[in-house]
Amino acid sequence: MQLRPIGIIHSPHTTKDACPIQPIYSEGAEGRVEVFKEYAAGLKDVETFSHIYLLYLFDQAGEIKLVRSTFLDDEPHGVFASRHPCRPNGIGMSIVRLERREGDTLIVTGVDVLDGTPLLDIKPYIPRFDIVDSASDGWVGKQPWRPKPSGRE
Repeated sequence: MQLRPIGIIHSPHTTKDACPIQPIYSEGAEGRVEVFKEYAAGLKDVETFSHIYLLYLFDQAGEIKLVRSTFLDDEPHGVFASRHPCRPNGIGMSIVRLERREGDTLIVTGVDVLDGTPLLDIKPYIPRFDIVDSASDGWVGKQPWRPKPSGRE
């Protein structure tokens, strides 16, 4: 299996310490999603959506650990029961607001991704398909809210 980036995500977040750990901490952060010319035709009609999923590579994540603590809980959890970036395949996903399209570049807000992150795919967020009213919060639902970690935007 081989994945190839289809573009690059540009954001104001230039270091891991300055990058928001979840989208809730990135409200208003503007970014640019540059799609490589050979994939630009795939953007046809994307501007008709208010939000999109960005799938990307955690290319600066660090050591892979299958069980670790998270920002919400000091108790270790499996990586597949968390959103931690240190994953076997290092694939990240964010929902961002699509402000506008400028040719092969998408202007987005709410970006919680490091500047220069390789983009793997884009998918439209479609509320009638993507909202699951009966979804469970899993172990996260039992955790008290923690303020954003110090040193993070």
